Amino acid sequence: MTPIQKVIYKKDRKIKPVWFMRQAGRYLPEFRKIRKINTNFIDLCLNKKKVKEITLQPLKRFNLDAAIIFSDILMVPYGLDQEINFKKNYGPILGELKLQNIHKISYKDFTNKLNPVYESLKITKKDNLLKNKDLIGFVGGPWTILVYMLNKKSPKKELNKLIKDKKLTKELLEIIADFLCVHIKNQVKSGASVIQIFDSWAGLVKKRDLERNIYNPTKKVVKFIRSLKIPSICFPRNIDNYKEFTDETKPDVINIDYKIDPIKIIKDIKIPVQGGIDPQILLTNRKNIKMEAQRYLDIFKNHPYIFNLGHGVLPQTNPDMVEYLTNLVKNVK
Repeated sequence: MTPIQKVIYKKDRKIKPVWFMRQAGRYLPEFRKIRKINTNFIDLCLNKKKVKEITLQPLKRFNLDAAIIFSDILMVPYGLDQEINFKKNYGPILGELKLQNIHKISYKDFTNKLNPVYESLKITKKDNLLKNKDLIGFVGGPWTILVYMLNKKSPKKELNKLIKDKKLTKELLEIIADFLCVHIKNQVKSGASVIQIFDSWAGLVKKRDLERNIYNPTKKVVKFIRSLKIPSICFPRNIDNYKEFTDETKPDVINIDYKIDPIKIIKDIKIPVQGGIDPQILLTNRKNIKMEAQRYLDIFKNHPYIFNLGHGVLPQTNPDMVEYLTNLVKNVK
């Protein structure tokens, strides 16, 4: 078993494995060098050799327990033939959603279009840097994918009129969940040993709509992952009630954001926990980083815990601070 699997299956509560969301990203100069040349983000995500190189960049620098495949949650809309572009300093811009065209797409068509993603996983998995470490695959949560497909950009704090048409929302969530399962199965077949579900916009959903828009579709995906005998990590960012989410969807691990009180989490949640630390702490100094890291390690001392942030590494982060934090966690007794 890898260190992460030992925690998830509660084989060793003393282990506190560490990896970071967006650990392969813009804060690394070697990534920025690649990105400067490869200006089309989707094409980069489909470049097998570059994906492997980027995925392994953090493991060459830091003593991490896992790599997460370099990709994007919007590869699923791309696989469903929705146009995807990324505008600098703005984010993703999606084309028109044509539901009638999506109905014509087979699982085989979808798989073939995203095949470079799966090939990337295969060649990355074989690298010696991943010996006794996890290669994490991932997807967006059904709700978050729906938001992007309908809104055609990041929603920020506005839902606009996205979910007024409940019939369309229900139909699209079902389609998305089905294709997410296909995408997950292909990632697992290609070497992913853990799947993380990023529901980045879960916090936008009102309490009365949680069951329909978050719990039910996520539960379907989590159940499917379990059928593949692979653990799932759910990150419903900014959701109000992590306990209720966990009870309803039953993931193997719950990833918490940095706005939630970890002391409340330790009282409410029995399953393994991941994350929680504010990424902003890495922009301060070593004293603050050490204090905050120790606080989380103390809180989760007797609870299965995967050390991570409450969101991704920020682009302005100094890699030396990531190295310092990683070594702190790895050397804790």
